[in-house]
Amino acid sequence: MSKFNIKRAAVLGAGVMGAQIAAHLANAGIPVLLYDLTAKEGDPSGISLKALAGLKKLEPAPLASPASLAYITPVNYDQHLDQLSSCDLVIEAIAERLDWKNDLYRRVAPHIGPQTILASNTSGLSIASLAQVLPEALRPRFCGVHFFNPPRYMKLVELVAIPETSPEVLDNLESWLTTRMGKGVIRALDTPNFIANRVGVFSLLAAMHHTTRLGLGFDEVDALTGPLIGRPKSATYRTADVVGLDTLAHVINTLRDGGSDDPWHAYFQAPDWLQGLIEQGALGQKSGRGVYRKVGREIQVLDLAQGDYRPSAGKVADEVAAILKQRDPAERLRALRASAHPQARFLWAVLRDTFHYSAFHLGGIAANARDLDLAIRWGFGWALGPLETWQAAGWNEIAQAIEADIAGGESMSTAPLPQWAQEPGRRGVHTSEGSYSAREHRIEAPSSLPVYRRQLFPERVLGGQNPAAAQVQETLWENDGVRLWRLPEVDAGVAILSFKSKMHTIGDEVLEGVLQAVALAEQTSDALVLWHEPPFAVGANLKQVAEAAAAGEFERLEQTVAKFQQASLSLHYAQVPTVAAVQGMALGGGCEFTMHATARVFALESYVGLVEAGVGLIPAGGGSKAFAVRAAWLAAQTETPAEVFPYLQPAFRNIAMGQVSKSALQAIEAGFGVPTDTVIFHPDELLWTALRRARALAEIGHRVPARPGQVIVAGRSGIANFDMQLVNMLEGGMISPHDYKVAHSAAVALCGGDVDTGVKVDEDWLLAVERREFMALLRTPETLARIRHTLETGKPLRN
Repeated sequence: MSKFNIKRAAVLGAGVMGAQIAAHLANAGIPVLLYDLTAKEGDPSGISLKALAGLKKLEPAPLASPASLAYITPVNYDQHLDQLSSCDLVIEAIAERLDWKNDLYRRVAPHIGPQTILASNTSGLSIASLAQVLPEALRPRFCGVHFFNPPRYMKLVELVAIPETSPEVLDNLESWLTTRMGKGVIRALDTPNFIANRVGVFSLLAAMHHTTRLGLGFDEVDALTGPLIGRPKSATYRTADVVGLDTLAHVINTLRDGGSDDPWHAYFQAPDWLQGLIEQGALGQKSGRGVYRKVGREIQVLDLAQGDYRPSAGKVADEVAAILKQRDPAERLRALRASAHPQARFLWAVLRDTFHYSAFHLGGIAANARDLDLAIRWGFGWALGPLETWQAAGWNEIAQAIEADIAGGESMSTAPLPQWAQEPGRRGVHTSEGSYSAREHRIEAPSSLPVYRRQLFPERVLGGQNPAAAQVQETLWENDGVRLWRLPEVDAGVAILSFKSKMHTIGDEVLEGVLQAVALAEQTSDALVLWHEPPFAVGANLKQVAEAAAAGEFERLEQTVAKFQQASLSLHYAQVPTVAAVQGMALGGGCEFTMHATARVFALESYVGLVEAGVGLIPAGGGSKAFAVRAAWLAAQTETPAEVFPYLQPAFRNIAMGQVSKSALQAIEAGFGVPTDTVIFHPDELLWTALRRARALAEIGHRVPARPGQVIVAGRSGIANFDMQLVNMLEGGMISPHDYKVAHSAAVALCGGDVDTGVKVDEDWLLAVERREFMALLRTPETLARIRHTLETGKPLRN
């Protein structure tokens, strides 16, 4: 049997969703053909070409790097169908019309290769109905692969089979989607809207129903149903605007058309106000107006009573806010039920009806409770799925409350809770052994596919456990700032260094911990991995810096900066290989630690940068030095080794502007990593991959890097060139005088200080220059004001 691999793919349909799926395939380095209709004028593939141009403008960016666009080839159905036979995977992503999709399938089926997988990205149409027009030989290689929008960022992919779909195809696709695409795969049943949209959209409909019933404002509901209850900031009605009101109406219609036997069928219709907005072309965010609109700087919300927009000012009542602050989920829901406040009644009603709906339909839409809860988490961004929330609040008590409301005519449906949900001894649906399957009436363990062995600390449902290999941990050493530990069941020879500070800021205790941990790893281990849950590190501990500066302890601060540099160098010159496993933000000192490791394993969504300019400082943990050394090395590969200035310009721009990469690919392009570094797409595979990388480096024989020796620097001429750029920006009002001073200091550090151009200096000299410039800035009132402002507001100060 040949190894499964997707070497080339095609996407049918260059609309917003199809183009973004193509973009994410390209992010993974997979060549992809992007198909659409033949343009009536100009280039026959003009529709696909226009879609590619649109990818560059979308925010959040579908492309992890502009360079990824080179992997996508625009094509059309009339000229290029024969190329489908060379593709391993073809994903259909055209409009949600069964007749249109069937027509397209009839057209492309003769060109699908004998090993090619055909998948539909439908958000809720019947996969079995789509398959009816396909040749019988193709049906074992056909299924639904439903990405959520935007495909690069949303974790969920629902994999939906028909009876003929090959189990091997499903296993291979699930493994590939997990590792190569970075997705959380849920196998959904072929029911209307599958799992996430089925439950998530019902929750939206329930919120809309109770909004009207209780006379609440849309902005009031959004204040209630966002982060306060573990939901995204977009909450309910902002989510509708982001999704698109027309798209939401379509999904509602799919639910309605799925059958009238659903006990909640009467609610499966878009409210009149929603239909009215759609008819006006007010489709939400994409049209500039929906439930909300922006007028100048003011956000306005539709007020149904007034029949017009008003300033958005939704507020949670103090009484309800106090209830939601309670830590005990059982007490929280108990208090909501007991309160007479309309906002509390609203929240209980929406939660109750979503619990009721989820339990009633569990056996018909999902293999088990884990799949339902994770689908909602990954597809709608909830902190806990509905059944997890129910379990956390006390299963039996909530079940009794739901039954009481059903009997009292309070709930949206009179359908009784299923018998399994009312069992007296039931404590929930999730256990350490697995999750309850209403279809099979038993606990089902998580998937045993080999791909999941890579996830040492996977995302778990409430009550679940980490894999056995991750449960056995051995602490080697720790202090207040860091912990040095290992996983004996995975690789006893590789030590793991994790920061314990808030947001993994780097203060005195972390610096001391890094130095001691590296020294201990050199004595006891084959390699060292720097890893913890994201963020990787958001930089220096500014609170410690501000307190020391306020006390005038500048000598001690300079010693701390020197220790920071020593910690970076300890990672670089360690006697064992060091691997930085980076996910999320790696800013300032976190970026400098990343740069100095032997190698890096990045999660795709890594946002890396030297952002010290934002608080009026420059990189002084070895970051400026590292770019000066890199520029000299790059120049040495040319016929003019003394001309280092051109290689400093990108680094200067990044440092002076505090630019942060928008992906791991961009981080490597910016010089925060090297092309041989690893980029993985599933963040839960980060530690496993880093341990493997560290082991490989150890096995081939780690060579401690030689110190750079004499480094050619740009000196005074380089500083002058940078200053000319800065003077123009200052005179044009683009930067403030202190911005100029900070950027000038960055130029001095990158260019090796006030020395002749082309002179050679050593690493210690470069470190001394960046340290001196850092301390000079730290003594200025403007920089201290920036630091205080950032600590107080979390925002930069332009002074």
